[in-house]
Amino acid sequence: MTVVSDTTAITTLLKVGQADLLAKLFGHLIVPQAVEDELLAFHSRLPEFIHLHPVAKGTRRLPGTESLGRGEAEAIQLAKELGASLLITDDRKARVAAEAVGVKCAGLAALLVLAKQRGHLNSVSELLDALAQRGRFHLPQTVRLDTLRAAGESD
Repeated sequence: MTVVSDTTAITTLLKVGQADLLAKLFGHLIVPQAVEDELLAFHSRLPEFIHLHPVAKGTRRLPGTESLGRGEAEAIQLAKELGASLLITDDRKARVAAEAVGVKCAGLAALLVLAKQRGHLNSVSELLDALAQRGRFHLPQTVRLDTLRAAGESD
């Protein structure tokens, strides 16, 4: 399974010491140069499961990605180039642009549900609390409730 990620999910999980969840779910993640640059601006080193793969078409952006940050735009372009099974992004505009070019997306909340379903996580609620407190990751209340229901938890 080829999985490409933008910055948010990785950096948020790194902040709370839970980045290994991504390795448990996918084995490795592929990131473009812009995402690696963004991650290294805030983290001294990256986990070994993160693999750099530059976009083949240089800086030319896909249609619909002009208003996105460089990391999101390159992640979408790389996912498209590689025929990735999944793009991990929490940016709403990035999801719309990715889906418009046929790239399937999932956000961090969905990954937490998947991690629990696969037995890698005991409590989505507790991790969401930690992510909010230490990772500055906040979900709208309705999304949080939907996520907890999907995980078989109540808030």
